[in-house]
Amino acid sequence: MGSQSRWGLTLPLTGVPLTGQQELVAGLPDLGYTDVWSAELNGIDGFTPLTLASQWAPQLRLGTAIVGIYTRAPVSLAVQAGTLAALAPGRFVLGIGTSSQVAVEQWNGIPFEKPYQRSRDMLRFLREALAGGKVTHSYETFTVNGFRLDPAPEIPPALALAALRPGMVALAAAEAGIAITNWLAPADVPKVRGVAGPECELVARIFVCPTADADVARYVGKRMIAAYLTVPVYAAFHEWLGRGEVIAPLLAAWNAGDRKGALAAIPDELVDELVIHGPPEHCRERVAEYHTAGLDTPVIAITPVPGLDLGEAVSKLAPA
Repeated sequence: MGSQSRWGLTLPLTGVPLTGQQELVAGLPDLGYTDVWSAELNGIDGFTPLTLASQWAPQLRLGTAIVGIYTRAPVSLAVQAGTLAALAPGRFVLGIGTSSQVAVEQWNGIPFEKPYQRSRDMLRFLREALAGGKVTHSYETFTVNGFRLDPAPEIPPALALAALRPGMVALAAAEAGIAITNWLAPADVPKVRGVAGPECELVARIFVCPTADADVARYVGKRMIAAYLTVPVYAAFHEWLGRGEVIAPLLAAWNAGDRKGALAAIPDELVDELVIHGPPEHCRERVAEYHTAGLDTPVIAITPVPGLDLGEAVSKLAPA
């Protein structure tokens, strides 16, 4: 890939108002960061922080990881992506994904159906629409009749797909060329790479808790793991990675409604594998292990802990 030098950070930074992040973001290129990738769920949307970053730090590559493909209609997604692509020519990656059943069905009342097919259809539609083509097509999961993006961006954004299991990883490689994942350890990267192939860029969000207090880090990490790995798609992902026995007690307690028991069922070793913690310099070395294992673009997500100086953490987590 030739992208061994990529080093990303998740925006927006937690604990600082969006309007107060300009100085931190503007300083990222000088620290060695190459990318900023946003996320969205139930707070700040995925496009606005990148829109600001496009003006604050024009050297950075910008990526969404991810915006949802059920909660946004195809045309609205194309319009938003086209706008940001025009603000950051050649520097924007539109990362899309299905999100989760909670976000899609429970919060929005939209059926979470045919995720593989909708992902494939959305990638194909977006590729044509963002290149300026007039789209009239009945895809398997939606129909577009006579839409043209006007103006289309001079340089269409790259496309990426959130992918956990082999089918989606292979789809990402074939239809987008960039696969986004998270909640994996360095030792898991070769398994994902084996499906993606050598030419697909692998991007992963890596949760970093920069504190020397292991008890605090594990307390925070266990809550994060309980929230994520109990979601069916993440549970299946970790079963594929070989952690079925490790997470079985967590899933059993969680599915029985025993939240306290679920937390107690998470071994410290699992937290240590999936959440990087320790002094910032140690965390930076751990992030670099992902590069060594075959990840192209690690995207650090700083998990705040009491007393954390965010600016100092951003600086110390920058590539060596």
